[in-house]
Amino acid sequence: MSAQFTSLDSSATAWIALASAQRVSPKLWLQALEQHQCSPIELLSQASSLGSTVTTLTDQITQKHIDTALNWAKVSENRHVITLDSPDYPPLLKQLDSPPLVLFATGSKALLKQPQIAIVGSRRASIQGKRIATDFAMGLSNNGIAITSGLAMGIDSAAHVGAISGSIGTIAVMGTGPDKIYPAKNSKLYNEIHDSGGVSVTEFFPGQGPKPWHFPRRNRIIAALSLGTLVVEAKIKSGTLITANLAADMGRDVFAVPGSLFHAYSEGCHWLIQQGAKLVTNVNDILLEIGVQPQQMSFDVGEQNEKSAVNSLATDKLLASVEYDITAIDVIAQRNALSVSQAMASLLEYELRGLVAAVPGGYVKLRGK
Repeated sequence: MSAQFTSLDSSATAWIALASAQRVSPKLWLQALEQHQCSPIELLSQASSLGSTVTTLTDQITQKHIDTALNWAKVSENRHVITLDSPDYPPLLKQLDSPPLVLFATGSKALLKQPQIAIVGSRRASIQGKRIATDFAMGLSNNGIAITSGLAMGIDSAAHVGAISGSIGTIAVMGTGPDKIYPAKNSKLYNEIHDSGGVSVTEFFPGQGPKPWHFPRRNRIIAALSLGTLVVEAKIKSGTLITANLAADMGRDVFAVPGSLFHAYSEGCHWLIQQGAKLVTNVNDILLEIGVQPQQMSFDVGEQNEKSAVNSLATDKLLASVEYDITAIDVIAQRNALSVSQAMASLLEYELRGLVAAVPGGYVKLRGK
């Protein structure tokens, strides 16, 4: 390996070399390292004497990718190459059957080891869905939980925005190289993530643009990094449900926000709930499930009791706030001093009772006071 860079030791460069063989699964490299009981440096230096299997793998190493990675890293101290043996490598990610050998991170790399919840959902989310994702992300962030998502439009973007407004930074897992922002219209959000103490991370080398097969790989990282995955609006056949299923397969919690029976983007959430995902209507539902004590210092006892009373009532006030003409969910939530997610959860009960119906733009009253 001719490429060297002073801020990366030779071990890191060796890991980069292994990862540069992009047609070779990380699992195959790890099997070779285990079989020969050697380090990446030793594997590369002794490849010719370790048999044809190893030389077949090393023949796939691409010097161009190695040079690109090293040149990318030296531009800024804010850029990090995190190898599988680095203390900065997220422990949960090592539980993957074929974990990335190298991560390219920009921003606060320490955030990658913070407890995380993934928030994912449809790119073509409703206004209500995006508001719910933002509310949940902010609430979780204010309780010390980092929010992980995929920098896509819709629910992903809303989750990042909510986390930026909270106390802990947000983690954007990219389906491109670290220098390629996709979609391009999220360039401003990408910068805001870093400016607010967040981090973007990818297993793809600098210069690599979006490819269809990149995103399932990105989704497995989102699921693996997180203690649990929250789904807000998704169709039955979607990448979002793939992420949720990956999380479930890894033994991680899956949470889903219920929605309208008449909204196609609620189908995925309802299906997940039927399969055993935890139905959630507020941040505390998630915090209690993952064993984090909710921080309620911003409310006094009287305020907490008042909120509990509001949430527990099958209130005539809530029903009265829905008109026979279309009423926006934001308006209903404001009239009842509820968050959008709480209002939607309560309205779901009324939908099931045939008192209201969800329609494009909000809700309409069918009968009742």
